Parts: sequence; structure tokens; C-alpha cells
Amino acid sequence: MSTEAIELGPSPARLTLGHVTVGACARHDWTIEQVRVLFELPFNDLLYAAQWVHRQHFDPNEVQISTLLSVKTGACPEDCAYCPQSIRYETGIESHELLALDAVTEAARNARDAGATRFCLGAAYRGPKPKQLEQIAAMIRAVKALGLETCATLGMLKDGQAEALADAGLDYYNHNLDASREFYPQIISTRSYDDRLDTLSKVRAAGMKVCCGGILGMGETRDNRVELLHELATLPAHPESVPVNQLIPVPGTPLEGAGGVDGLEFARTVAVARILMPRSHVRLSAGRTEFSDALQALCFAAGANSIFYGEKLLTADNPDSDADQALFSRLGLRREERDRGPGV
Repeated sequence: MSTEAIELGPSPARLTLGHVTVGACARHDWTIEQVRVLFELPFNDLLYAAQWVHRQHFDPNEVQISTLLSVKTGACPEDCAYCPQSIRYETGIESHELLALDAVTEAARNARDAGATRFCLGAAYRGPKPKQLEQIAAMIRAVKALGLETCATLGMLKDGQAEALADAGLDYYNHNLDASREFYPQIISTRSYDDRLDTLSKVRAAGMKVCCGGILGMGETRDNRVELLHELATLPAHPESVPVNQLIPVPGTPLEGAGGVDGLEFARTVAVARILMPRSHVRLSAGRTEFSDALQALCFAAGANSIFYGEKLLTADNPDSDADQALFSRLGLRREERDRGPGV
């Protein structure tokens, strides 16, 4: 397979990478072979291309800050092999029902004051029931009133539920594909890949933005990572936010012994995601506690421009705020004041 060095194309609006042409505009006709070529480029060439694409749409020194709160924890009936909140596994997670509205509002206010521009509500559901949806809609309205963007991850949505969330003012709905279609059955059996795509379609039809990505280090191959990014990049509209998670192997889950993924391979995946989805925010999500400052810097150079900020991601640890502030200072990064939307 050809992996020639990058050459500037005849127009400054595109790059040539081997036999793949990369432009500044978003496209949805990527082939599996083209995505594979990107993954197999020499690392320096790939980073150069990703940074070039990134600068067409974003300030390279701005990072969007989100905060994630678990508003309902544990007792989920699904069997996602990575998840400590599944009722099927003994992980020591303490379950709780929906938090009170005042507690959510206070957490959102603290997140805003710490520099977050988006507040994400996470609930361990297969899908929310009508009464639960009403309570969450009240949370969304309270968070919006603080001047924050809102995001929610509540599982699968039924007809009419996406519209109800949109009416409450929800900006983003998170529903990750998690893995490629081929690898997915090794991770989850209680909902299908098409179930996930159906929820994404409902979110789009209701006029909300999509937050959708995957998890690396679950035992998948590079071909599986190629297929996952190809799936995301050929959706009718690219997700405005693409979280790239590193598996946190939790004792008691089927993936407690999973080996993770090499740091350079993680950065390579970030770079390919940036090239394929040039106008999306690419977020470093779960697993950052295991990343060195140097690896995080490499991922920002590869086109990542969003993080979760705060000490907890649902039930998992996250770098503390002081550590993130210190890293931003060392790298000359600054917080994005408000999500500008998907590109220019």
C-alpha cells in the first residue's frame, strides 16, 4: 500500500497523502480503503495533515471544556462489557436514582464558574421512561438558564422523546457507537448497532446536535478502528462532537483484563478522526488519567480540541482541574469561550 510523503496539492485548499486527497471541506463519501491509507501513513505525515485540516476550521490553541455529571447511577439492565454500571456485574458501584434538581443546578453552576461551556447529564438507562424524561427536561432548562450548553446521554430514545428533549432546550445528545459494526457483538448483546443508529437519526430529526464516538483498547484491531471511524465519517451529517475514549478496565466487568491501546495508536486515531471529520470537536474523553502530559500534548497536536473537565466522569476518575490548568499553561492552550459550532 502506498504511503508516499505528503505533497502540497496544486491548490492550497487540499493535501495529497499517498493516493488520498484531503481537503478543508467536510465530505461523507470516504471509502474504507481511504481511511486505511490514512491510518498507515508515516506518523509525522499524518500529524502534519491533521494539524493542517484542524487549522482550516479551529483556533489550534483553543480547547472546548465540558463537564459530565452522573444524574442517575448504576442498575442499568444492559450488558455493555466495559461498563461498571451494568446490573449484571459486581463492580462495587453504588447505585442512586435521579439527583434532585437543586443538586444538578449547583453542580452546573460550579462547572460554569470553573470554565466549562457545556454541561452533560448522564443517566444509566436502557432508555428513559416518561416521568424520568420530564425530570431530566427540568434539569436541562435549569442548566440552560445558567448560560451553559447542554448535553445528555440517556440511552435509546423512543418516538417523541428526542422532540421533548429538544423542546426543553437540549443542545447535544450523546449516543456512542462504541465500536465498529463487526466488533460490536463482542461488547454488547442487549441492543443492536442499528438501535444506536436509530437513536442518532431521531436526535437529528429533532434538530439537536450529535455527540458520538467510540472506545479504544477493548481488544479491537486497527481494522476495527478503521471501520468505526469510517462509520462515523459517512453518517449523513458528521457528529458535531466526537469523543475518543480509552477503555478504563474496571474489576468485575468482562473487560477488566483488556490490554488497552498503545499511546501512539491512540494519537493516530485522533489524527484520522480530525481529517475525516474536519468540522467536529474531537474530545479526549475517558482514560485521560492514564495519559502522560506528553501524550495529551500529542493528541492536541493531532487535532483534539475538547476535554471533559472535573474529577469524575460518571463513575470514573478524571484528571483534576488544577492538573488540566497547569497543562494548558505549559502548552499555551486556552479555553474556548463558547462552542462556535461545527467549523466555519
